[in-house]
Amino acid sequence: MRIVVADDSVLLREGLVRLLIEDGHQVVDAVGDGPALLDAVLAHRPDVSIVDVRMPPTHTDEGLRAAIAARSRLPGAPVLMLSQYVEASYAGELLADGSGAVGYLLKDRVARIEEFLDALYRVAHGATVLDPQVIAQLLAGQRRDNVLGTLTVRERQILALMAEGHSNAAIVRRIVVSFSAVEKHIGNIFAKLGLPPDDAQHRRVLAVLTYLRG
Repeated sequence: MRIVVADDSVLLREGLVRLLIEDGHQVVDAVGDGPALLDAVLAHRPDVSIVDVRMPPTHTDEGLRAAIAARSRLPGAPVLMLSQYVEASYAGELLADGSGAVGYLLKDRVARIEEFLDALYRVAHGATVLDPQVIAQLLAGQRRDNVLGTLTVRERQILALMAEGHSNAAIVRRIVVSFSAVEKHIGNIFAKLGLPPDDAQHRRVLAVLTYLRG
């Protein structure tokens, strides 16, 4: 894959570049701030960009803003955000356009190389991937009187796995039920969340967005 890396930490940026090259990918640019990220994405149109949420000058959400700006110019441009802390609202903002091909991982996840590369591949191919710790925080903070409260325990479990970017087949392997059962549960989730028949990937993104807003 052709990849842009954006992180103001030279150590992490160069570490990511080396990891990606060793895995057979081409790093077309490596930058350290938001404006440079936007320029790199528009110039190279990479298969996926890896972006630190917090970059200069304020170290708040410049990376996120630049990624959203890039996707507004190139709709659906795949972006995997990295963050030191769990900020569920950032994931929600990134998902807000409903087009998928986005990920939000904690930087600690990079050390788990196989998981990180798998998440990167899935985002590049259109999936939505959220860090399990983000999911855990959402589950802990949800109120039961919203629309998510209508979901069964199993449906909430499957929606959480969808939010982590797992396909139906991967969910089957995770919870050891039949493929048809997973499809039925997902159909129930879509119905309870009021998502009409549409492109399956688009509905998955909308379901995850509803989950985040819950």
